[in-house]
Amino acid sequence: MQIATWNVNSLNVRLPQVLDWLAANPEVEILALQETKLTDDKFPLQAIADAGYHCEFFGQKTYNGVALISREKPQDVVRNIPGMDCDMARVLSGSYTAPNGQPLRVVNAYFPNGQAPGTDKFAYKMRWLEAMQTWLRAELQRFPQLVLLGDYNITFDDLDVWDPEGLRETIHCTTEERTHLQVLIGLGLHDSLRLFPQPEKAYSWWDYRNFAFRRNNGMRIDHILVSDALKPLASACVIDKEPRRNERPSDHTPVVLTLATPPST
Repeated sequence: MQIATWNVNSLNVRLPQVLDWLAANPEVEILALQETKLTDDKFPLQAIADAGYHCEFFGQKTYNGVALISREKPQDVVRNIPGMDCDMARVLSGSYTAPNGQPLRVVNAYFPNGQAPGTDKFAYKMRWLEAMQTWLRAELQRFPQLVLLGDYNITFDDLDVWDPEGLRETIHCTTEERTHLQVLIGLGLHDSLRLFPQPEKAYSWWDYRNFAFRRNNGMRIDHILVSDALKPLASACVIDKEPRRNERPSDHTPVVLTLATPPST
């Protein structure tokens, strides 16, 4: 099975692209979307159902919004981070069945942007990350096979940035943000993309301005992290750049993880 994440930057605009991409990638059984930018009453549920998928969604007007599109109806659906006082639609979680038949917990998250170091929005991002870490620590106890995926708005290191020196200590690239990302890794999570060989300058986001995509002036800020228990099932992870070439594309492109049952020994 394949699991993918994609910040679509308005599902109202990008719905045809999402449906076309799913049709072209039938092995994707779970697609996590971020920045749907729709209230729940405006969500295109029927169009997605007509394509043969179930969908859980959690939105708000103009900003944020997350959704889980899947072949299997998820169980134990949770919206946002339990225990955190936050009215933004940023997290949507559900349980599915992994290729080995065991429960698979999928946490779809749209991490705060943070605007710039020293701002109130950056301080909120730090609080949000702390709450996510605390909750995930407990969630991993309940669900050993867990995947945390979405738009993290954080790069791991210089390899994730087209101009690491010019952008050093700016938003997405600060020591504070990257330290929080390493705390998540310390919970027993693994960056699935780097489990496998990748081309140089592999990015998932490019600014709309200054011909950034054409020049490959991008960042890798969309990640799929897998737990220790899920890592043996990971058989591939790729960034699919094709949707970024669409007319009126999102500024992000999908990241796709493949899970397979390991051969018996």
